[in-house]
Amino acid sequence: MKIGKLDLGEKPLLLAPMEDVTDLSFRRICREQGADMVYTEFVPSEGLVRDAGKAIAKMYTVPQEAPVGIQIYGHILENMVDAARMADHAAELTGGYGADVVDINFGCPVTKIATRGAGSGMMRYPDKLVAITKAVVEAVPDKPVTVKTRLGWDDDSKIIVELAERLQDVGIQALTIHGRTRCQLYRGSADWTLIGEVKRNPRMHIPIIGNGDITDGPSAAQAFERYGVDAIMIGRATFGRPWIFREIKYYLQHGQPMPEPSLSEKVELARRHLQLSLDLKGEPRGIYEMRRHLSSYFKGLPDFKETRMRMVTTLDRDELFRILDEILDRWGGSCQEGSV
Repeated sequence: MKIGKLDLGEKPLLLAPMEDVTDLSFRRICREQGADMVYTEFVPSEGLVRDAGKAIAKMYTVPQEAPVGIQIYGHILENMVDAARMADHAAELTGGYGADVVDINFGCPVTKIATRGAGSGMMRYPDKLVAITKAVVEAVPDKPVTVKTRLGWDDDSKIIVELAERLQDVGIQALTIHGRTRCQLYRGSADWTLIGEVKRNPRMHIPIIGNGDITDGPSAAQAFERYGVDAIMIGRATFGRPWIFREIKYYLQHGQPMPEPSLSEKVELARRHLQLSLDLKGEPRGIYEMRRHLSSYFKGLPDFKETRMRMVTTLDRDELFRILDEILDRWGGSCQEGSV
């Protein structure tokens, strides 16, 4: 599959952009674990225009995670154009690698974003959505522009089939579709039938990337085989499980599940993830923002509640590393040691 000239190979797996999740440390871990492309947390166009340091910092990327997309969001056309140009020049602005793709977020359902008309709130205003997209494409002619969106605002306005054609016509080079409406948030099951309909539309020639409820090899295989998507984007299923990309690739190749990573492998991965977070953000922020991940690495361990509470309350880096050693010492002998 190609996004512009960017070749991601056959049946690529992409890490979804997620606020407070897909920071640099997690993106690097996921790339090492088999993700074919990663995306930054979504960057507010208003923050970039105001020269807000936090927004600019979100665009910092490094070569080890490439290919990487910078995702922007907003509802004001002029601000989105300026933000796209800044994303296009992120290497100069941040001193980092930059972006291979500029992605527009029309999919985030969070109330504080959607009710302002940004994210998936834009699904209520398709003409404006298309106009913003056209302006962004024209603003960065040398960079592929992609879009991530949903089926529609609610069950009565699933506009994605027509909208996909319009977005393609203004020049986007790939489209990611989450199989829910904005009003569903993350409730219920993702509906892939309309994603498949977009892909089967003979007018569509850009890659279609499916997103929603991909949790393992069988669900990924079904998405490729039944709905014909060119790629899959994985979001919440990566929490505490960045090796899901290897799991899925193993299943697609061998037709059977990959052996579960051993506890020692999980501990080593958690240690590396923690160190990357500390190197990037320092203390205590690097610890605060690792809590979601650290506790999730070890789901399923028996009698883990007390240890988990220690992990998510301490701000002592040395104590965290000691806890990881304790996990291996205490549970390593009783857990089945798989291999990958």
